[in-house]
Amino acid sequence: MNVENEVKLLVEQMHRLGTRGPDGKLKVKFGVLFHDDQCANLFEAMVGTLKAGKRKKLLTYDSEMLLQGVHDDVEIVLLQE
Repeated sequence: MNVENEVKLLVEQMHRLGTRGPDGKLKVKFGVLFHDDQCANLFEAMVGTLKAGKRKKLLTYDSEMLLQGVHDDVEIVLLQE
């Protein structure tokens, strides 16, 4: 799979699992994505896909590196629909 396609799939999963905040932006916690069975089957390297989405300015989160357990409560925010 190419990176573009993986980021597109990630956005689809964020729509499935996320909720809208008061600002209207779609948000999902890293732990929700990481522990979801469907996401686990789709993404070989979820952290890499998240970094690619952040580089493309499609999403943002407040951490340099995301680690399972430690960063489960970090919110990933979709910037572009």
